[in-house]
Amino acid sequence: MATASARALPAMAIFLMVALSSSHMASSLRPGAGGLGMCRASGYLPGRSGNCEKSNDPDCCEDGKEYPQYRCSPPVTASTKAVLTLNSFEKGKDGGGPSECDNAYHSDAEKVVALSTGWFSNMARCGHQIKISANGNSVYAKVVDECDSVHGCDDEHNFEPPCDNNIVDASPAVWDALGLDQSLGMVDITWSEE
Repeated sequence: MATASARALPAMAIFLMVALSSSHMASSLRPGAGGLGMCRASGYLPGRSGNCEKSNDPDCCEDGKEYPQYRCSPPVTASTKAVLTLNSFEKGKDGGGPSECDNAYHSDAEKVVALSTGWFSNMARCGHQIKISANGNSVYAKVVDECDSVHGCDDEHNFEPPCDNNIVDASPAVWDALGLDQSLGMVDITWSEE
């Protein structure tokens, strides 16, 4: 017959495991902790090269290379950190097909953006104005499309890989309004919903 202290051992071990895993769980939910609070790749897309239109010097898919896919983006805050990339929303340019929100193309003179899949949130931000800040300047731009973080390397996506999970893909008009050099191709920014 087991003693009371011997019976308590398994219960103590279970309690300890739960306590430690809860502590780990809590720390992994904090942004920047590298756990559940972070948006991690949900899979990898095998690359396939094709006719990649290069008007804004995009990254084009390479055969056999694996590209991370994201179904999420970092949490939106009052000043969400992101990477601004350059994209044309005009027909026949590097943006691929028409914008998802309105099934239309947009002039490079319009202040429009595409957001990474998680931030695009199944079209929930379509038509919203967001405030983009960089280099001491700010501009408002309209969300018209998704910068697809899951799919890519096909004709619909200009044979470009899926976007990272923290992208605001902006028209030349947005870059100009922020006073940014388009030849940089990507710049750290913050954005917020207004």
